[in-house]
Amino acid sequence: MCGIVGVVSNAPVNQLIYDALLLLQHRGQDAAGIVTQQERKFFMQKAKGMVRDVFRTRNMRSLPGNCGLGQVRYPTAGNAYSEEEAQPFYVNAPFGIVLVHNGNLTNAHALKAELFSTDHRHINTESDSEVLLNVLAHEIGETTRGLPLQPRDVFEAVRRVHRRIKGSYAVIAMIAGHGVLAFRDPFGIRPLCMGRSDDGTVLLASESVALEGTSHKFDRNIAPGEAVFIDLQGNVHAQQCADHPVLSPCIFEYVYLARPDSVMDGISVYQARLNLGESLAKRVISTVPPNEIDVVIPIPESSRPSAAQLAQLLGLPYREGFVKNRYVGRTFIMPGQSVRKKSVRQKLNVIASEFKGRNVLLVDDSIVRGTTSREIVQMARDAGARKVYMASAAPPVRYPNVYGIDMPTPDELVAHNRTVEQIRQLIGCDALIYQDVDGMKKAIGSLNPNIKGFDASCFDGVYVTGDITADDIARLNTHRVGGDEGAEDNSRLALPNHAD
Repeated sequence: MCGIVGVVSNAPVNQLIYDALLLLQHRGQDAAGIVTQQERKFFMQKAKGMVRDVFRTRNMRSLPGNCGLGQVRYPTAGNAYSEEEAQPFYVNAPFGIVLVHNGNLTNAHALKAELFSTDHRHINTESDSEVLLNVLAHEIGETTRGLPLQPRDVFEAVRRVHRRIKGSYAVIAMIAGHGVLAFRDPFGIRPLCMGRSDDGTVLLASESVALEGTSHKFDRNIAPGEAVFIDLQGNVHAQQCADHPVLSPCIFEYVYLARPDSVMDGISVYQARLNLGESLAKRVISTVPPNEIDVVIPIPESSRPSAAQLAQLLGLPYREGFVKNRYVGRTFIMPGQSVRKKSVRQKLNVIASEFKGRNVLLVDDSIVRGTTSREIVQMARDAGARKVYMASAAPPVRYPNVYGIDMPTPDELVAHNRTVEQIRQLIGCDALIYQDVDGMKKAIGSLNPNIKGFDASCFDGVYVTGDITADDIARLNTHRVGGDEGAEDNSRLALPNHAD
């Protein structure tokens, strides 16, 4: 999962890209990058760290031009500690192309060998995004064959890219002297939308919040399989380039990843989380009588809408029992996994008065590895809670995700091959209530009847691309970001489920 931005304007875009990346910072905190173009020349700045740390005044001054790209990175494959793998990526031929990518290619290993042996292109990193860039560059070269670039050539190249690569991908690329290209995988797994400002600027971004927060009016989502080419005059050309596109967005975007103030593929993320809370309330009633619950407390922050809706429907007090240290990054997207237990308590502190002598229902958006949940339950007990119940707005995460979320190993998932009772015992709560898969899909899907299905593979084991085997998962796991160099991480998606 990453956040990507692309802009074509008639005014300098460096500040606009910076502002948009700040609005997408929740999608990646490992590295950030911006590239701009002026008179066919690219100017790039990228490094590890948060947006505010990577770009200083001197860096912004060195990014001239009226079109550009930006990315905030959350690494799922490759080397999280290498600045060389920060995006954007660049190739000099044909024309000169830079690219940013959100997603994960599931056949990157085979493509890398193919690029070397057949296309005679060199890949210098372990990033699947560099593989994707080189496939795109090769296909643009094949469709133009030395002739001037036309939009039809770009669309034919994307059509060929769709046939070669597999997995999830929302892509924005800039072709020197020509314009900006954006396209989305045939299933629309990762999000991408487009908006405009009153002065004619066209902005592409992962989430609508990046448009609204920079005074751009939302225009539309990029359709699955569609390619959009914006020339340097701001003219938008679009064409469907996939043979059989089907919209199946990642449901985890609505559960946890996206900002609540975003609207993605016609669904309000905030309303989706309210609906999840309503559905979860029915599950709670069947497990714990509401009169045995004194208070509902969310685990900050994504679970708040669900917890508030649940509390209202059950007629229970809703209270804030945990205070979050906002100067600790969004921990789910930190690379490495060494000092987790310590950092949970660094990130959250309890308000003891909300727990003492009470039966509390803790609500979280999801439970992935379980160690964070176990630590939070213990914090509630230490604060004097009489009983601690836990409810998850999402179903049990039983299967690895291969489309750009860092939970690829079945053994790391607390729900894998365990019953709810076994998970409850591991977490240490008095009762554990999960959302069910059908309830989750109905709660979110009801907000846009045009969406016939979701990628919910981490919950139901169904991979929408239809090409994932156990061998694929094992291979992808060898390329995932590891816990080298003693990097701290207390991510709920990066916590071991064994007893510490």
